Amino acid sequence: MTTAMIEDARFITMDRRRALDAITRHEPAFGVLGLMMLALMAPTLFAYLVDERTFQGVNVWLKPLKFQFSLAVYFLTLAFFARWLPAGTRDKRWYRVFAASAVLAAIVEILWIGGAAAMGTSSHFNPTAFGQAIYGAMGAAAVLITSVSAVYAWQIARNGALRLPPAFRESVVLGLALTLPLTLLTAGVMSSMGSHWVGGTQAGSEGLALMGWARDGGDLRVAHFFATHAMHFLPVFGLLSVALFGPHERRPVRMVAAAFSLFVILVFAQALAGSPFLPALG
Repeated sequence: MTTAMIEDARFITMDRRRALDAITRHEPAFGVLGLMMLALMAPTLFAYLVDERTFQGVNVWLKPLKFQFSLAVYFLTLAFFARWLPAGTRDKRWYRVFAASAVLAAIVEILWIGGAAAMGTSSHFNPTAFGQAIYGAMGAAAVLITSVSAVYAWQIARNGALRLPPAFRESVVLGLALTLPLTLLTAGVMSSMGSHWVGGTQAGSEGLALMGWARDGGDLRVAHFFATHAMHFLPVFGLLSVALFGPHERRPVRMVAAAFSLFVILVFAQALAGSPFLPALG
């Protein structure tokens, strides 16, 4: 091996270490969990490719894949936002217990979703006695997991030492703050109805590519998707707002936050009325 090759290998190794450190430095528990969810996608994808069993028209391993990716995005985002928590927050006992509980809840949830796929049954809206019991527990776990976004909104909002453009800071706080109530609204109604479909054929194989959303009836998962990603949509707009309107102009951020909330509610009402978000063509 030449000296140049050795130096290149060292550079690649150091670069990977720096990338890993950037992900895990401010909240190691969430960063590691997010990376673990991404790693789990590899064997799940393999199972998806070799296991031809289906449930409600789609491969049994598609739901675990979606949830692993969703949880990875959620916790890696929180790991990134953790840099803006007040100094010393992660050292407080209440925070350590809360964060550990959220991590445990996510692990248990993904284990059940994967286990249900292995058994060829539904992890959600399972009519069996055991399925109903575990679904209730998973609902509580989901509330705990999503509540981390609200806690982060509260902590970042009260961080007086934080030096961020005011408009962007507000977009982060509003995005995190809206994630919990909008998600509870959509998920709560979905749970009480016992299904995410409203009318239509209620077959995943007929749904929108990749997302699986119904195209011939209402699908409550659409509003739920946008609700859980308020913490991404609004900060992205916050960056755009800083570039277009300046760092101190917060009114555009507030207007878009209100419009985004209204959009989620309207899409939710559309699904409840049995109308698809994107109807099938022809």
